[in-house]
Amino acid sequence: MTVLSQPVAVPEPQVQRRNLVGLTRDEIAGALAGIGVPKGSLRMRTGQIWHWLYFRGARSFAEMTNVSKAMRTQLEAHFSIGRGDIRALQTSADGTRKWLLGFGPGQEVEAVFIPEEDRGALCVSTQVGCTLNCSFCHTGTQAWVRNLDAAEIVTQLLVARDALGEWPSPAGGRMLSNVVVMGMGEPLYNYENVAGALRIFMDPEGIGISRRRITLSTAGVVPMIERVGAELGVGLAISLHAVRDDLRNELVPLNKKYPIAELLQACRNYPGGSNARRITFEYIMLKGVNDSLADAKELVRLIAGIPAKINLIPFNPWPGAPYECSDGDTIAAFAEVVNRAGYSSPVRTPRGRDIMAACGQLRSASVKQRASERAASL
Repeated sequence: MTVLSQPVAVPEPQVQRRNLVGLTRDEIAGALAGIGVPKGSLRMRTGQIWHWLYFRGARSFAEMTNVSKAMRTQLEAHFSIGRGDIRALQTSADGTRKWLLGFGPGQEVEAVFIPEEDRGALCVSTQVGCTLNCSFCHTGTQAWVRNLDAAEIVTQLLVARDALGEWPSPAGGRMLSNVVVMGMGEPLYNYENVAGALRIFMDPEGIGISRRRITLSTAGVVPMIERVGAELGVGLAISLHAVRDDLRNELVPLNKKYPIAELLQACRNYPGGSNARRITFEYIMLKGVNDSLADAKELVRLIAGIPAKINLIPFNPWPGAPYECSDGDTIAAFAEVVNRAGYSSPVRTPRGRDIMAACGQLRSASVKQRASERAASL
């Protein structure tokens, strides 16, 4: 007896839709050309998409009402404008908000919005995990997984704008008025993606945040510092935290590669540095480690001649931290030495400590990437 087998249905392969978020105008135009949009229409279509993504905050192609229905259907078939996966949102007693965003299995970052009375700053991450292993930083206890792409960096701002209801992009009176690139990761180890995202943030026909309201913080990747000033012109913040190489080697191991003298010379050469455009030196206050009056005097000596301000950061504790925060009198005495030398030295008020959203406390539960996968992503 012959048994006739039933044909097995083979599912059609899923088409991977390209995300338009994070692309340059030229890249969007190229993507549109690839699906058959006529050359004569590319500039107009690109401008329409840019406007809807970054001025109006569209979350679907259906919202793009000045684009024909047939074109919207075509866009939907080939592209996405997704926001990633919001896996958690926490709100502090002081109003600070922290989002845990997922960009794949076991790949998460945190972004933090810190509100003030009439403005606010968004702290964005640039890597899943971190390679620097700074001993005072909670993120440094998490293995590096991979760099974020430009879309994943831009998404952090889009999510915050969604939550604040700041679409269309306001000309003034914004709550999300500033961006600080100070979250998880070392941004200068992911420069191209960070630069692409910041150019989108600054574009006047979209999000429109002035370069003067954007600050990029680095632990001191000396060869890249000049490019930041020359190509982006944003504010520069240096995670200094010590005035001696032996101690900074411990606190910021990157110092072994780029010691203090080289780092400060790069700051002196920073394009656009002036009294109106001062470099911020971040200095975390660790009890009995780097908080003596001698340390304060050496700090002033080291930065002499650099247009600068000193941001004193009380240490924010995290589970298993090997340090304690300097007491208030010690911080005040340290600040007085710096102030007398003519430098502004505000003491950063800790924000979001109750939800582990303060400086140095960010850490996701991302899974370490295998070495072979990591090499392929670089």
